[in-house]
Amino acid sequence: MPKEAGNMKKIVIATKNQGKLREMRAALAMLPVEIVPLDASLPDAVEDGTTFEENARKKAHFYAQATHCAVIADDSGLEVAALGGAPGVHSARFAGHHGDDAANNEKLVRELTARGRNESPADYRCALVFEDTDGTAIAADGRCDGTVRTVPRGTGGFGYDPYFYLDEKSMAELTPAEKDAVSHRGKALRALVRELEVYLA
Repeated sequence: MPKEAGNMKKIVIATKNQGKLREMRAALAMLPVEIVPLDASLPDAVEDGTTFEENARKKAHFYAQATHCAVIADDSGLEVAALGGAPGVHSARFAGHHGDDAANNEKLVRELTARGRNESPADYRCALVFEDTDGTAIAADGRCDGTVRTVPRGTGGFGYDPYFYLDEKSMAELTPAEKDAVSHRGKALRALVRELEVYLA
């Protein structure tokens, strides 16, 4: 059921993270869709999957049922080699409280320091899932490889960006356009947009 009679397709972005919302809104701007932020009063979806895609699918389905709209949901995170792939799917709540960037970054530095490391190979991962009102689902993913360091740089971005380096620049030092070109979410969004262009045609 790709088209909605008489108007653009309404898509709810299933995140309460304003940084993610801005990035997704910009990426989807060329599609014939109306982007709607998630109602902050809605409960959080249960994300108990073992992979990023599994969590994104759970989130998309939960909010499609709750809003009766098409939904795009993401699950993304940081995988650090020196920490055995952690924090992984637990990235947003690494320190115990969902979305506490400062606490999560403090724990990241603490865990690396405890292992005698001041940096480690790492990658950012993103899985995106679109679920329509009829249950049709489309998935896309993206990956960005870099290095995490215990010394932050930059004031842009969000999450672990000040600690995630691409060569000599941290993700938090990139302009929004530079970040979009190389980031895990930028890659996943471009892949999803290509799929949605076909689906919505």
